[in-house]
Amino acid sequence: MTVRRTLACLAAALGAALALPAAPALASVCQNLAWELPNARHVRLASAEPEGEVTIRFVGHATFLIETGGGVSIATDFTGWAGPVEVPTVVTMNNAHETHWTPFPDERIAHALEGWAKEGVAADHYVEVGDAIVRNVPTDVRSWGGGRRENGNSIFIFEVGDLCIGHLGHLHHGLGPDHYAAIGRLDVVMAAVDGGVTVDLPTMISMLKRFRASVVLPMHYWGPGSLDRFLAGMASDFLIVQSEVPELTLTPKTLPSRPMVKVLPLWRP
Repeated sequence: MTVRRTLACLAAALGAALALPAAPALASVCQNLAWELPNARHVRLASAEPEGEVTIRFVGHATFLIETGGGVSIATDFTGWAGPVEVPTVVTMNNAHETHWTPFPDERIAHALEGWAKEGVAADHYVEVGDAIVRNVPTDVRSWGGGRRENGNSIFIFEVGDLCIGHLGHLHHGLGPDHYAAIGRLDVVMAAVDGGVTVDLPTMISMLKRFRASVVLPMHYWGPGSLDRFLAGMASDFLIVQSEVPELTLTPKTLPSRPMVKVLPLWRP
């Protein structure tokens, strides 16, 4: 029996003993068993599983294409185009702006996950597909009238083997303890750095320093101004790398020893 399956069985047994919901088939390595015990701290357990491999391409604006070693393709903040993959396995969407979603995702997409609340009910996703887990943590967004629309955005987390990847979406506010607990550990973070339409740069920088992910991938900027301000704010704690290629391939063993911000150029056909 694999380590992941063993952990899932143990969680299921614990859930049965405590009259808790059944555990998922694939246990989260980012949260581990903390999902069963809401007040527990998440810990990372050693795994004898294949560690996981992903290739991440920057397709544009807030869209990244994540391809796993097991053949799963995931497009974030999908607007109808995912670069080199015509029909991704999974797409995630947020409807704060039209550049983060499409009302007409291709019917061939197996999992089209909407990140916003419907009829007052927050989005709630935990999808197991191939070697990946996709789940979400809802956040609020500003409304056009100046108020706040509850659960209008989702932070999506993608788990592949022992890798934990987070896409913060169209984030409009700082995160609280409950958000950090629900997200868990992140190795890679995709973060909006425009500093105005989404959360302000000091708040974003503070959150990213708290996550202390190995790789930060900036997105959602329109020119060098906000990007340069963001990089300057991160330079004391993170290595700044301007990539010449629009993609990177990662495994847990190839994560950088020093946390870095990696600026990917846009993928071009």
